[in-house]
Amino acid sequence: MIDPVPPWVLRAALSLLFGTAAAHKLRDVGSFRRALEGYQLLPPLWAVPAGAALIAVELGVALAFWLPPLSASAAMAAAALLLVYAGAMAVNLRRGRRDVDCGCFGPARRRPISSTLVARNVALAAAALTVALPVQPRALIWIDAVTITAGVLLLALLYAAIDGLLVVSADAVGSPFPLAEAAHD
Repeated sequence: MIDPVPPWVLRAALSLLFGTAAAHKLRDVGSFRRALEGYQLLPPLWAVPAGAALIAVELGVALAFWLPPLSASAAMAAAALLLVYAGAMAVNLRRGRRDVDCGCFGPARRRPISSTLVARNVALAAAALTVALPVQPRALIWIDAVTITAGVLLLALLYAAIDGLLVVSADAVGSPFPLAEAAHD
């Protein structure tokens, strides 16, 4: 059994990640549909219902992480969804289709798929699974709230820094989606 603070940090951080991802996709559903179609894994007619299902699952996972009885299920669903995303990218990379927009954060952050994004999603899936581990039952105290808040802020900053480095490194190697397009709204 592990202390309840690290799983709470991960639950809150993953909830923030999935909630933000869903919100970005909802801002421009048409662009997200085109990103899904770009993977060429589903018939074009399935892009709308599949996109709606993915957004709904992301929102459901984001909310379920905050409900302790559902957090283990949310962790499994989050890991499964991240592995589906990683698998879709890996299939297209294997096909030699490196110019596919990952669709990760909607139209505001277009970027091509890469093995680095596959690895990122696998790592996030592993992190999500740790939330399902049994925790030592104990009451949370004020210092736990401070620790959880600081942990989530640190993980969010780390994620943003790594994500920014991925964008810059993709630009440096001639990405088909230049950094200037990242400002697309």
